[in-house]
Amino acid sequence: MNKQLLVLAAAITVAYPCAQAQSDHVIDTVVVSGSRAQAWLSETPQAIGVVNEKTLQRDKPKTMGDILNRIAGVYWNDLGNEQHSMSIRQPIGTNAVYQYLEDGIPIRPLGVFNHNSLNEMNMAGASGVEVVKGAASSLYGSNAVGGAVNFLTAGASATPTASASVRRDGVAGFTRYDTAASDTWGPLGLRFSHYSSRRSRDNWQEYSYGDKDSFSLRADYALSPTSQLRATLVHTDLNAAMTGSLFENDYRHDPGKSLNTFTYRKDKTTRMNVAWEGATTAGGTTTVTAFTRKNDHGQLPAYSIGSCAGSLCKGVINNNHVDSLGLDVKHQQNFAWLNSRLIAGVYVDKSDNPFVSDNLAIVRDAATGRYLRYTLANAGNPQGVRDYQTDILNTAFFAQWEFTPLAGTRVVLGGRSDAIRYDYHNNLAPGGSVNYGAPDETRRFSHVSPKLGATYAIGHAGSVYANVSQGFTPPEVSQLYGKTGIADLQPSVYNNYELGLRWAFLQGRLKLDTAVYRLDGRDTIVSYTLSPGNSENRNAGRTRSEGLELGLNYASGPFDARFATAVARHRYLRYQVSGTLDYSGRDMPQAPRDITSFEAGYAPVAGARVALEVLHQGRYWMNNANTVEYKGHALLNLRASYRLSRSWEAWAQVRNLMDKRYADSASSSYSGVGSYAANTQNQYTPGAPRSVMLGLTYNYHVE
Repeated sequence: MNKQLLVLAAAITVAYPCAQAQSDHVIDTVVVSGSRAQAWLSETPQAIGVVNEKTLQRDKPKTMGDILNRIAGVYWNDLGNEQHSMSIRQPIGTNAVYQYLEDGIPIRPLGVFNHNSLNEMNMAGASGVEVVKGAASSLYGSNAVGGAVNFLTAGASATPTASASVRRDGVAGFTRYDTAASDTWGPLGLRFSHYSSRRSRDNWQEYSYGDKDSFSLRADYALSPTSQLRATLVHTDLNAAMTGSLFENDYRHDPGKSLNTFTYRKDKTTRMNVAWEGATTAGGTTTVTAFTRKNDHGQLPAYSIGSCAGSLCKGVINNNHVDSLGLDVKHQQNFAWLNSRLIAGVYVDKSDNPFVSDNLAIVRDAATGRYLRYTLANAGNPQGVRDYQTDILNTAFFAQWEFTPLAGTRVVLGGRSDAIRYDYHNNLAPGGSVNYGAPDETRRFSHVSPKLGATYAIGHAGSVYANVSQGFTPPEVSQLYGKTGIADLQPSVYNNYELGLRWAFLQGRLKLDTAVYRLDGRDTIVSYTLSPGNSENRNAGRTRSEGLELGLNYASGPFDARFATAVARHRYLRYQVSGTLDYSGRDMPQAPRDITSFEAGYAPVAGARVALEVLHQGRYWMNNANTVEYKGHALLNLRASYRLSRSWEAWAQVRNLMDKRYADSASSSYSGVGSYAANTQNQYTPGAPRSVMLGLTYNYHVE
């Protein structure tokens, strides 16, 4: 009886009554990220991509990209050793225009975004992921501009289960182990998972080793049939070389080369959430989540090396630390009137963010271009030395009202008010002949982010939706205080407009999910590259991103297939760099014309599956002037798996089957004015050649 009580408590929802009953929509699935509460996807007026636990277990993703890139309009860009950039309704980039969440709680505090944040996730501990595409600041606050990526932790099983798997890719020098165990004892359920990967120095790419260990522990405790406690603890330790990019000639002729011999990234992150959820009013449920984070990020980044003169170059070494305490309180109240519900709450996040950096003098081999060694160079260039702490406080109030004015129609009206304060303290003496940064200051930002959307059901097979919402992002702490003085940056505001259609054909065997959107940005913060290793942040006056996202999924008998594409254009409507340099009307760099994936799978016998995947990335401009172009690429991947017995499964994955040469990232510092020198201005992150991964999985469970 106690196990049933736990299952019942774990299943209680903050959903309105129709989400507790069986939906009559063929297209439906339950999502939680569109309203911070359970809802039918057919009644959610926003584009949301979902990858469920069944797909994760079937396809055994190697990277986050294998998970996310199957969603139309989502592209996780591989920079090596789980370092990455992202594109969701924005060009491929590193800017703070996304919110990364775990069970609805941000994994990083406001102001300390990092484009590599998803390397802090434990893939072995996730039961699925939901991606809200487009501005979602009305629910998740700042940075949720291009979208919000919400990883859902796996809960405890009702009976004892355990699993272990190993995979090996010889060409990549990559080995990974995944383990998990779970059970329930009376009202208490526990699940433990561990992810461990190793990339050796002996692989296709020089200086590309990397180690990662990540474990998750989740506990669910049923206090009563209508209330429960949930606690999660996640710790990740990453130590990886930062291979960096190659200049034009090396990329064309020796893509496995690395110019770097000492650059690195070391991340140690710990976060813990404790949530209580229970019925507090008639028809109402309250969730109170207390959370903490402790992150330490040390790096000698490859991208900071530049300003070379002969055999000498400049670089930076730094450490960025975060200590956070926060509280998220949410209440949902259901009403019989108009079948409505109100979701409202408060969010408080207080974080301390100390940062230190030093300049480096780097010796380069003139013949090979390799960076050989470094020494501290404070006396020679003290402007790069930083030692400061920023205390960050983010308080917010949010509310969303959902109601049904007419049969088949669902209207959503919401908004969030954010107040942000940066208390900056410089531990060094600013001013004088040697400037070590800005004087102490307190800076405040505030914004109200509204949303209005509606869905309309078309029979039992489909629904259409429309959504108008707003997103915003203030300048990051490092963007304001990471240079000699305080950067003159304004918060960015984005207006999002979208229309979508979800439809099921062939008795539900074929499902369509498509949307058209426009995202207009004001004061978009862009990284302007002055020269390799030397960039600064600026506000681009106005930007516009618009496109079409289309997803198709088919499953019938032994056949399955999926197709996902995003055709988009991202432009500077107004971006004047100087009196003589104007990029207004130009396309933004690293903005592919399309990003497309297609996979066809076949199960020849029970327990077996073979699938061929095609990935296409369209051409894009490498620079703001739209004069240097990356031609794009198309790759083939092959997957095969076979269940040897009830407990054992063997599988294989072949990546880049045709052994194509391609770049995961391509950029150019050429401004469009003056002489163009490809081998000193163009930089590429080379993609991996053909490789074969073999894996074996063991599963134990008690019926």
